[in-house]
Amino acid sequence: MELPPDSEHILAIALAEDTGAGDITSRLLIPQGLTGRARVLVKAPGVLAGIEVLRRLFFKVDPSLLTTVLIADGKKVKPGDIAATISGRVTSILRGERVALNFLQRLSGIATQTAEFVSRVQGTRAAIVDTRKTTPGLRWLEKYAVRTGGGQNHRLNLGDAVLIKDNHLAALRHTGESLGEIVKKARKGVAPGVVVEVEVTSLEEAKEALDSGADTIMLDNMTPEQMRPIVALVAGKAKLEASGGVNLENVRAIAETGVDIISVGSLTHSVKALDISLELEM
Repeated sequence: MELPPDSEHILAIALAEDTGAGDITSRLLIPQGLTGRARVLVKAPGVLAGIEVLRRLFFKVDPSLLTTVLIADGKKVKPGDIAATISGRVTSILRGERVALNFLQRLSGIATQTAEFVSRVQGTRAAIVDTRKTTPGLRWLEKYAVRTGGGQNHRLNLGDAVLIKDNHLAALRHTGESLGEIVKKARKGVAPGVVVEVEVTSLEEAKEALDSGADTIMLDNMTPEQMRPIVALVAGKAKLEASGGVNLENVRAIAETGVDIISVGSLTHSVKALDISLELEM
């Protein structure tokens, strides 16, 4: 895993937030020269993601700590697995414990949830993608976790593509522009190769978006029954993205309509962390 350019800053903020004025418990109770070894213990089944973040975090706490990675990102894990070991000063291990686990648990939870969605649509043409509903400051890491779980990334930021959503349409329709005119305006103004996507809520809007040259048409909060005639209409002339209200119970039915992309905000905005702990051995 290649960490983002600003990862050192991200880790420094996380450590400063947790450390405050210092670990008074360890300072009062643990001898500074005491050394030991800790195991990163997996306690639930899932997909591991973020082990390099954990390694880098402990190095940042104390460069003399030795972190040995035993399970790589993207591997399936089960209760009892040891993902890594950390050896060195006990005070340093304790100082990094919570922050390292916070990153590893959350990223592994995202990878695990993504892998479950991907498995539900296996055999269809649909790709599972994320959204921008990420933890502020952690987007790159969370989108990495989605890829680790077998999903794909939507836009990293607002500059990656043109995505004309409901509020853009509401603002521009107030000036008298139609959906088709809005798409053509974006198409004309954007650099070659930049995707133009537009959100639609009906078959009629989908036809207008297609005729105006949209690369991708987002089907907003539609049922599979509403999607099917649009899939037939578009017939591969543009990509189709299903978005809104997607969950593990309905994702298969959505995929079977023939859409190309299914975006799932819950991959990052409300994921359950994977249960992982750190256990000290002396």
